[in-house]
Amino acid sequence: MKLKFTKMHGAGNDFVVIDAINQAISFTPAQWKLLADRRFGVGADQILVVEQSPSEGIDFRYRIYNADGGEVEQCGNGSRAFVRFVIDKKLTAKTAIRVETMSGVIEPRLEADGSITVNMGAPVLLPADVPFDATGLTATTQGRDALWPLEINGQTILFSTVSMGNPHAVQVVGNTSTAAVATDGPVIEHHPRFPRRVNAGFMQIVSPQHIRLRVFERGAGETLACGTGACAAAVAGIRRGLLESPVRVSMQGGELSIAWQGEGQPVYLSGPAVTVFDGEIDII
Repeated sequence: MKLKFTKMHGAGNDFVVIDAINQAISFTPAQWKLLADRRFGVGADQILVVEQSPSEGIDFRYRIYNADGGEVEQCGNGSRAFVRFVIDKKLTAKTAIRVETMSGVIEPRLEADGSITVNMGAPVLLPADVPFDATGLTATTQGRDALWPLEINGQTILFSTVSMGNPHAVQVVGNTSTAAVATDGPVIEHHPRFPRRVNAGFMQIVSPQHIRLRVFERGAGETLACGTGACAAAVAGIRRGLLESPVRVSMQGGELSIAWQGEGQPVYLSGPAVTVFDGEIDII
């Protein structure tokens, strides 16, 4: 079938965005994977699907497919692309919308300067709800955070576990440039203590309000930026007593800003969303 799409990115985290309101979409995981393939398809870290509002008080439904073809709960950078897309395509006249995702409702808004801020909701911190199986493990306490020891490629590494609607394991490293993202990332992602797999964050503290971050994303590999990963890293650093809000997050594709006032409060993610081009492709 002929599929109309828009290619977008948020700080280098790139997306194929699809209007499923004005065209019928019914793809298999293999077809989503083909669409995301950088050689045989369009190429993307994630595919974002815009659907009709499911209920009163909600403007749209937002579905996310990783590059491996699997559907996932949340994508922070994608949420910024989402609101830019629906405004630019005149699917809404609002600059602030409510969007239903698999993990709950998010509230992105277009700012006057063209940046986009998303209320990502409060982080989930209870290990079982991340989900993370802490059975038999003893945590080390740092500030208000519990650091969990996991054996990764012959080394014991301490992780913070956070869910931003999707699971994250965040570790502090001395230098993101030399961090073992390529070798440790896949092992962390598939560690049996994370029953839904996990996004692996490698965080370098630059100052109390600035970090460098690399993320090996579940189902996508390392990406140039990860919005929920930036949120999770900032939350972990603030809880450890290493960071204070707002936190500037520098990633390979650009910078994001994260604001969080503490337990029970929502995390606010701010950054750019850019349209690259519109296109059409035959999906078999």
